[in-house]
Amino acid sequence: MRASGAGRAARRRGGDPPGRGAGVAPQGLSPIPLYLLGGLAFGNGGLIPLGGIEEFTTLAGEVGVVLLLLLLGLEYSAAELVTGLRRSWTAGLLDIVLNAAPGVAVALVLGWGPVGALVLGGVTYISSSGIVAKVLSDLGRLGNRETPVVLSILVFEDLVMAVYLPILVAVLVGVSLIGGLTAVGVSVAVLAVVLLVALRYGRYVSALVDSPDREVFLLKVLGLALLVAGFAQAMQVSAAVGAFLLGIAISGSTAENATKLLEPLRDLFAAVFFVVFGLNTDPATIPPMLGWAVVLAVSTTLTKIATGWWAARQVGIGPLGRARAGAALVARGEFSIVIAGLAVGYAAVDGRLAALATTYVLLMAIIGPVAARVVEPVARRLRGTAGPRTAAVPTAGT
Repeated sequence: MRASGAGRAARRRGGDPPGRGAGVAPQGLSPIPLYLLGGLAFGNGGLIPLGGIEEFTTLAGEVGVVLLLLLLGLEYSAAELVTGLRRSWTAGLLDIVLNAAPGVAVALVLGWGPVGALVLGGVTYISSSGIVAKVLSDLGRLGNRETPVVLSILVFEDLVMAVYLPILVAVLVGVSLIGGLTAVGVSVAVLAVVLLVALRYGRYVSALVDSPDREVFLLKVLGLALLVAGFAQAMQVSAAVGAFLLGIAISGSTAENATKLLEPLRDLFAAVFFVVFGLNTDPATIPPMLGWAVVLAVSTTLTKIATGWWAARQVGIGPLGRARAGAALVARGEFSIVIAGLAVGYAAVDGRLAALATTYVLLMAIIGPVAARVVEPVARRLRGTAGPRTAAVPTAGT
């Protein structure tokens, strides 16, 4: 899957790939921790609590989530998603088992019940493709043999989210078993229809929203995204998933132009979303959760490395490439906060979950880029070899 998602975007814009991220700081360091820290500083219990901004921040945060998922959908074509699913489903299943399990276990140990386990399992499962893609670009690894493996796993995670989020919302609002199954069925059916439309009629969808006038084009894309997101919400399907599916249906030059036009808005509103999450988290609740956050950080760093190692090994990549693939997947970010934010917004989980998720993402958004940078020299030392780092296309043995 050489031309998928983040890699395709990187070539289009000279090596600065977007993804699920709300924007990525220079040198592969995500700004997400800074957004969260800013929210913690000015929220309830912070240094300078701000009041009277709840309605604006809530609305801006919801728009931010929609734009995050819309831009993600624009980065993938339906054909790439189907190809990625075919090539990565076994690694994707291993990814779910290894990386959701620590979150589920900690939630049950803390007494948060099945709902808390479902939420925290999702928080620890999903990687941040925004951070991952930026790190791969900064380290000159977009052409490496293991990079398509990494991108395939990220695509599989996105597809899992299209099914997971409706299930989560159904559980959070407390609908019946039939209602939950209906929500999942609708989500899967809509996903199948959108993929079919995108594969066969994507050019017509693109033509519908395209316009030579930048202002008209922006209004059409943004308006349609909000309309689809609202319709999805009314159908008990996540608004974020609706925006993601719309992005998939738009392809070609229209998708490229929409990405360039919407990225500044995405970065602005997504930043507000992360700040809002920090605002809603009491800093006093973080120290009691710090130990558990470290436990999750260590365990899920190891499980992500194991996932990437196994997936790269399946396609014949050598030990150094396997290590690079695993370390590239370590970072968590925006989607983890989206999941925790949904749970806290519906008041369906213990309030400490927000503090644990915030602390965990702060740690993982920092550990991820660092792990990707140090994994190769560490792996070389463990193998007892010396030599220059490989920043371009490695040989078949690495």
